[in-house]
Amino acid sequence: MTDRIGDRTLLLAVLTVQVVAFALSVALGYPTLYAVFMVVSAIALAYGADAGVAGMAGAALAAVLLVALAFPLALFTARQDPGLVLEKLRDPAVHRMLYVSLYAPLLAAAFAVLTGLPLAYLLSRDPPGGALLQSVVDLPLVVPHAVAGIVVLFGFGEGGALPGLPVLGTVVGAVLAMTFVSAPYAVNSIRNGFDSVDSRVEHAARVHGASRFETFRRVTLPLAARGVLTGGVLAWARSVSEFGAVAVVAYTIRFFYPPAWETVSSSHAPVFVFKTYLAGSLDEANAVAFVLLAVSIGIFVVVRRVADDGGRVL
Repeated sequence: MTDRIGDRTLLLAVLTVQVVAFALSVALGYPTLYAVFMVVSAIALAYGADAGVAGMAGAALAAVLLVALAFPLALFTARQDPGLVLEKLRDPAVHRMLYVSLYAPLLAAAFAVLTGLPLAYLLSRDPPGGALLQSVVDLPLVVPHAVAGIVVLFGFGEGGALPGLPVLGTVVGAVLAMTFVSAPYAVNSIRNGFDSVDSRVEHAARVHGASRFETFRRVTLPLAARGVLTGGVLAWARSVSEFGAVAVVAYTIRFFYPPAWETVSSSHAPVFVFKTYLAGSLDEANAVAFVLLAVSIGIFVVVRRVADDGGRVL
C-alpha cells in the first residue's frame, strides 16, 4: 500500500513538472523547448531507475512517440480562445452537429457489434475458409475513405442491394458508411476477446451438461465481455472520426432532432468542421473542433473506465 502511494506521489510530481514546463515554454513562445525537455526528462527518469543504456534508449523513443501524440493536442488546447469556445457551446447549430455526431456513430457501433459478434466467434474457431473471411473483414481498412463512401452508395443506393432504402443525405446512409469503415475494429477486437477464453473452461461446461448455446451465453461471452466492449468503443471512436466516406454519402444530413421536435439539417462533426474552415473562419473551426474533442474524450474516458472495471460503473 505504501509503495502504491509512493508511486502515485511520484507520478503526480512528474505530471506537475511536465505541466509547468509546458506552460512556461508556451508562454515564452518556444514550445519546442518542451518537446526537448520531455525527452530529456524521460531519459533522466530511466537513469534514476537504473534502467541502463537500453532502458534510457527505450524511454527516449517512448517520449518521442508521446511528444508526437500528446504535444499537438496540448498545444491545440492551450491556444484556444475561451470566449469563442463558450460561444460555440451555446450555438444551436453546434448542438445539432453534436447530436448527430454522437447518435449516428452509436448506431453504427451497435450495428457493428451486434452483427460482428457471431462472425468474430466463428473466426475465433478457425473455420474452413477462415483466412478468406478475415480478409473480407479487414478489406475496409485498406480502402481509401472517399472510395469507401462511393462503394457504400453503389452497394446500398439506387440499384443496390436495398433500392428502397434512403441513403444519400440521411442518417441511414451515414450509419452505413460509418459501419463500413468501423466494422473491422469491432470484429477483430471481439475475436481477440474470444481467443483469450481458455478452451478448457468451455470444455468443462460441456462436460457438466451445458449445451453449446448455454456454454456460449454463460461462459464464453462473459469471459470475452471486455473484448466486446473494446470493440464497441473502437467502432464508435472510428465512426466519430470518419470524414471521407460520410462526406460522400451524407455531406449534409437531414434528421429528426428531439430537442426542437422537428426535422433539421446538419453535418457529421468532421464534415461540419471542414465546412466551417472552408467558410474562412479558422478560429471558429478550431473552437468547434475543440468542443467535439472534449466531448469525445470525456465519453471515451468514461467508457474505458467501465471496461477497466470489468463492466461495472463505480
